[in-house]
Amino acid sequence: MRRIAIVGSGIAGLLTAHGLRRAGHAVTLFSDRTPEQWLRASKPTGTAGRFEPAIAYERELGLAAWETEAPKVEGVHLTFCPAPGNRLLTLTGRLARPGMAIDVRLQSYRWMLALEARGGAVVIESVTVPRLDAIAAAHDLTIVAAGKAELAALFERDAARSVHAGPQRNLAMVVTRGARHGFDGVPFLPVKFNLFATAGEAFWVPYHHYQLGPTWNLLFEAKPGGPMDVFGDAGSGAEVLALAKQVLRDLVPWDLPWARDMELADEHGWLVGKVAPTVRAPVGRLPSGRVVASVGDTAMVFDPIGGQGANNGTKMARHLVEAIVARGDEPFDEAWIAATFEAFYADQGRPAFTFNNLLLEPITAAGKELLIAQYGSDGARADGRQAIADAFAANFADPRELTHLFGDVAAARAFIAARTGAPWPLAAVRGRLAIGAQQLRQKLGLAPNHPRAPAAGV
Repeated sequence: MRRIAIVGSGIAGLLTAHGLRRAGHAVTLFSDRTPEQWLRASKPTGTAGRFEPAIAYERELGLAAWETEAPKVEGVHLTFCPAPGNRLLTLTGRLARPGMAIDVRLQSYRWMLALEARGGAVVIESVTVPRLDAIAAAHDLTIVAAGKAELAALFERDAARSVHAGPQRNLAMVVTRGARHGFDGVPFLPVKFNLFATAGEAFWVPYHHYQLGPTWNLLFEAKPGGPMDVFGDAGSGAEVLALAKQVLRDLVPWDLPWARDMELADEHGWLVGKVAPTVRAPVGRLPSGRVVASVGDTAMVFDPIGGQGANNGTKMARHLVEAIVARGDEPFDEAWIAATFEAFYADQGRPAFTFNNLLLEPITAAGKELLIAQYGSDGARADGRQAIADAFAANFADPRELTHLFGDVAAARAFIAARTGAPWPLAAVRGRLAIGAQQLRQKLGLAPNHPRAPAAGV
């Protein structure tokens, strides 16, 4: 049995703690807040939507307590607008297994209590670097899973892998109640994406609130200086929600009736800020020369645009636990920490980070081919167009599926031909003609007639 300390009580830290405790190790978790403070006095740290590969680990650890009551994300519905007011195309892709977005405040509350019940120790303390050094001296391995700047700074930014020097979007998030769970013409409950090439992105995510249950989490990714970039001075959830409805009125009027009766879910259920996508060195060195490991956002920071942060953190936690168990009685030295992270990054971290960053950039030529070829998907049909849309949805759950195609036009065209069972030019021409017809409708002042699944019973 090894003595292992984990600093941080978010998703990745707690999953690591539970995984190690299940393996029989002595685990001490350090948290800067009590379970009750997490639940009643904290803001959610993000939307934290997870897909099946991540949820499976929670289920394996006996921590998916809300699985029967939380709304299930069954796919994605995307509307792509090259400019505000121009709904160029839609995509409706189904997931093979549903995802969920659970209020992090609820998870941390329950998982901290469960860790103590399972024999883990929980210490309430805001850990400083000197204190971390003392903790590392008393344990066989210390893992940092905290977003605290002082501790994260121990892990040097990897400039070559981080790609972006700073934040690419100005962010706002608000948790709401009062809107129905579904959209006309979409035969399942989706994450709804509205993508504007010039303004940014707006996402509606089905959400399980710690007190109210099924709710909605609205996320706005504003390009700096653009028409969506209105949240910077907001000082309350009520202000964020009012501005959100303003953005819907100005940029997403087709969803405004759905959102008109929304109310703030709770006074803490909102965030405004920005995130710099960052990959850090896996080893942190303390003043004494001792080394510590990292997991979750301490190791890799994602812009929330692709929903990869919590998913990647969960997968990393599982990988780290398995590596610790396999290590046996050998020391957790610098070389082992680095090799453990590199193995994860090569297999899962790099595809997730690449995919997420692609969504922050103008769409690639290969991405355009995929969107055009899938046009006609409605979530109900069973043809090649739907297969491409479903593959796009699946890539959020496992970015190893499709990410490599977005930078390779020839590979994307081969994929389209394989999924449609016809030469690529046929899918390209069919998609372009169908999209062109909807562009003509809009030029004539009519609403686009994008694909919609038949109503139930029709």
